[in-house]
Amino acid sequence: MTAELLLAIDQGTTSTRAIAFDRDLRPVAAASVPLDTAHPQPGWVEQDPMAIVDSVVESVARVLEEVGGPGRIAATGLDNQGETVVAWSADDLRPLAPAIVWQCRRSLPIVERLRAAGREPAIRERTGLPLDPYFSAGKLTWLLEECDEVRRAAGDGTLRFGTVDAWLTARLGGEARTDPSTASRTQLFSLRDLEWDDELAAWFGVAPDTLPRIVPTAGELGELSHGRWGGSLALHAMACDQQAALAGHGAFAAGSIKATYGTGVFVLANAGSRRTGTPDVETSIAWTLPDGSTSAVLQGGVFTAGALVDWLRDDLALIGDAAETGRLAESVADAAGVRVLPALAGLGAPWWRPNARAVVAGLSAAATRAHVVRACLDGIAHRVADVIEAMTPSMPQPPDALRVDGGLTANRYLVQRQADLLGIPVDVAEAAESTALGIAGLAGIGARLLDPASIERANPVGERLVPRLSDEERGAERIVWRRFVTLAAEL
Repeated sequence: MTAELLLAIDQGTTSTRAIAFDRDLRPVAAASVPLDTAHPQPGWVEQDPMAIVDSVVESVARVLEEVGGPGRIAATGLDNQGETVVAWSADDLRPLAPAIVWQCRRSLPIVERLRAAGREPAIRERTGLPLDPYFSAGKLTWLLEECDEVRRAAGDGTLRFGTVDAWLTARLGGEARTDPSTASRTQLFSLRDLEWDDELAAWFGVAPDTLPRIVPTAGELGELSHGRWGGSLALHAMACDQQAALAGHGAFAAGSIKATYGTGVFVLANAGSRRTGTPDVETSIAWTLPDGSTSAVLQGGVFTAGALVDWLRDDLALIGDAAETGRLAESVADAAGVRVLPALAGLGAPWWRPNARAVVAGLSAAATRAHVVRACLDGIAHRVADVIEAMTPSMPQPPDALRVDGGLTANRYLVQRQADLLGIPVDVAEAAESTALGIAGLAGIGARLLDPASIERANPVGERLVPRLSDEERGAERIVWRRFVTLAAEL
């Protein structure tokens, strides 16, 4: 049996996907296991840590069964949902609390306390990230202050903290590990030194010895195993999901930019060796490669995108399924004056208003559900434009096109609106799973089976949509939008 396949474990917010790729990065087997998310209070978002582990075990087991077992796998890559955190016991690897998901805003009072103490400038300078509940450190502080089991474990020295990759490697790999791309999303990691920062940890009240070991993004990173798999898997890559998606677009050159449209929309631009922070958007690590190189990224998130479509379907019952939104939006000539601020989980870059709520404005008797749906999609496209406009001054040159992937890019209306509001072409990636392709490709690089050019060749542009609005029309729309956000964010 030849070990010739690359296995991607794509652990996302709504599901875990396992995909086996051949050496040309063509998928040969795939499995997906959905994950439930709980909202116990307004602004709170959490998941069951054991359900996350079980979803990985099940999805990988299904793929291994289809391809003939772990002996077929030459290298494995694991990406994770970023800023989500888990606390567990070192004694028995038992979770001590629900996983606090990246969208959760419960740590806002902690963030405000640090801001009042004057910590924000130093935190931004060291981490490249603004103070916001989005990032992991405040969530860890909340667990220490509010969860009795976490406090007891901290007291007796058995507490362990980490992002989802650390939790999974603790359970399935014998030791908690994370890589610089994910560690750089915690606000406990120094962009300059590429390691945990003791002073940052002290400000958030987190003991450094509770945190996972930092390993390279790609290289020989140990093994993953479970009884259901019939053997172990060599781990050759770990990355935050958005950085994995950037790799999946072959964006290894400085200035390359992509947006992934999923639960939220996440825009990343390869910043090369530049690690200094920039106003309004985030600076993080893209990856560290076996050749010793480290690349940074400019990053900005729209926290509510696919989640807004789910809200329209599940809570407001305005649509029957997500695919219906494009047809409804195109069935009307405009949004009839309706505007929607997609802020179910606060506003991220460049506004950074964690208290902001979703707003639907401009309703009249003329507005139908089609107008509301169209306004929702317009709001998502405007928010992505906000991020890219804030990012552009810090890029080597303005982007000449935006590469996109993710489930929402099947919505042609949304992608066309994105091109119109940016004034540049939007290129839809041919690969439906750019994140999984990226982490598989990074695993291939870590195992010295592939190079970056191999990934770029594997994910060509499937369709290009060009702008239809004039500069004057686009500029007028953007002015009105910015005025709307300024007012709506204060409600």
